[in-house]
Amino acid sequence: MKRVLLAALLLLPLGACREEQVATVPPVSLTADAVGRYCGMNLVEHKGPKGQVILAEGLDPFWFSSARDTVAFSMMPEEPKDYAALYVSDMGRAQSWDDPGADNWVDATQAFYVVESSAQGGMGGQELVPFSTTEAAEAFAADKGGTVLAFADLTFEQVLGDGTAGEDFPDVDPAEHEHATH
Repeated sequence: MKRVLLAALLLLPLGACREEQVATVPPVSLTADAVGRYCGMNLVEHKGPKGQVILAEGLDPFWFSSARDTVAFSMMPEEPKDYAALYVSDMGRAQSWDDPGADNWVDATQAFYVVESSAQGGMGGQELVPFSTTEAAEAFAADKGGTVLAFADLTFEQVLGDGTAGEDFPDVDPAEHEHATH
């Protein structure tokens, strides 16, 4: 019995070290130098929520002019899946729709999204509007319409469209869609 207790006490610090190593990668502050991965345009010139993807290699983040583009990145099979973090603007903490903030990020996989609202994103398309709480998302949906969904519940069609003409993204087979898991 003493050996089991001693072994457990010796392993306890190792478990704590492992937890420290799994720390999340913090978001990067949005600056005037941030350029959208898909549109090639400066993010601060666009209204609405933004996004960033931080690769596991620790390079500069990929920036996105909308939350929709950020979530789409995770669904598109040709995009890298070795990222350490996905962040979107927390619109519940934003100063306004025009100024979502440089530092009010929420983990995209933990956010609540209002889909199919009247809100338009930075590039003029229908936007997924992210919030860190369901209460803030529900209040937005009550005002602007739409439905509140968690990241895991977002469908390919809600994010990337139905493949009709005018979509921002190339043709992608919905059967290949899958959120990356970490």
